Amino acid sequence: MCEASAYVLRNGQEELLLSDVDIIEQDGDDLRLVNIFGEQTVIKADIQRLNLVNHKIILVEK
Repeated sequence: MCEASAYVLRNGQEELLLSDVDIIEQDGDDLRLVNIFGEQTVIKADIQRLNLVNHKIILVEK
């Protein structure tokens, strides 16, 4: 599978936000993440880093 897990950087630590992410959409200051199961979350954040080989998305809250 090619899906990634999204993490939020908090206090220097990566906290899992959503696994098996398939879609990321920008909506103003928000990012909407949707996984392959239809679960979704909205967060006010920027993408800090995408590590496609390791299937990781690192976000920083605004």
